Parts: sequence; structure tokens; C-alpha cells
Amino acid sequence: MKKQLHLQIRQIGNSRGVVIPKAILEQVGFDNEADLVIEGDKLVLSKPKKNPREGWAEDSKAISEAGEDILVLGDFMNEADEDWVW
Repeated sequence: MKKQLHLQIRQIGNSRGVVIPKAILEQVGFDNEADLVIEGDKLVLSKPKKNPREGWAEDSKAISEAGEDILVLGDFMNEADEDWVW
């Protein structure tokens, strides 16, 4: 079921935020923490994973299948490492 709420963005110290009604937090089962994901022009809140590494295998497989698994920083070998056998 999709629900839409209109919430005011408020000043909170040097930041800004929204107040989520307690009934909504209870309905979705949020406690004291949430994960925030940015999807285009949307902010998506979800419950944190209980195991921090939960889903890593599936995520890495999806990254590999999408061809997005290239090294960002490249190889870390130094010239003096050529003699090393791994």
C-alpha cells in the first residue's frame, strides 16, 4: 500500500530535516536508526540490515554482471614488487 505524506523541511541546528510521525515509524518498524539511499531526485529510507555484510554476495554479483567491477584506483603494485610470487 502506497501512502503519501506532505512534510515540512525544518531547520535543525546547522542541518535540515523532517519529523516523521510516530505512527508511521511504528507501522514500518523503524527504531532509532535508518539507512538513507539517494535514487535520482528521491530520498529513500529503509531499516538498517541486522548483519552489516548481509547482501554483499548478491550485490557484488550484480555489480560484476553489470560490468561495473573495474578497479577504481588501479593496481597497487610497485616496481619493486615484480619479483613477488603471489
